[in-house]
Amino acid sequence: MAGNKPSRKEAEEAIRILLRYAGEDPSREGLIDTPKRVVKSYDEFYKGYHQDPREYLSRTFEEVHGYDEMVVLRDIPFESHCEHHMAPIIGKAHVGYLPKNKIVGISKLARVVETYAKRLQVQEKMTAQIADCIQDILEPYGVGVVIQATHECMSTRGVHKHGVSMVTSRMVGAFRKDEKTRREFLAVVGPINAMDGH
Repeated sequence: MAGNKPSRKEAEEAIRILLRYAGEDPSREGLIDTPKRVVKSYDEFYKGYHQDPREYLSRTFEEVHGYDEMVVLRDIPFESHCEHHMAPIIGKAHVGYLPKNKIVGISKLARVVETYAKRLQVQEKMTAQIADCIQDILEPYGVGVVIQATHECMSTRGVHKHGVSMVTSRMVGAFRKDEKTRREFLAVVGPINAMDGH
């Protein structure tokens, strides 16, 4: 993380300043503990800064008994925050790879998604980070990542457009070069539908 991390006390004071900026009185009963709660929530929202997604992929299994088809984990839910307005990004990720000679526990793929999501993000960057991390560590024949998400910075401010979701993808190796492999991955992922609850 860049720069010196402020203390918890300094972070809580920053929240009090923002409450005053919004027109509130941080000393009123309902808001007295709000700075503590917000700072505690930041520990959860941005825990990805203190995690290394590459570590999750370091324990692999090479005894695959000749398995040479793609591995796909669909519908991985995630919550993130956009780096422009710090508003929530809520979505699902679909991750697939074509193993060369090693595989990884599927929960580790979900942890890679979670780690990158728990940082201030741009969806396009997050999509690329997940794919590139898996490609670099597992060294498979290829990786495919598709992410669909709704952005609260678009629905609760600015243009105020609800029910809009954004889809991004990153195809690496065989998923980019081989149209058949790419089509198979996208068929397994299935149609991109409207996000639940929006």
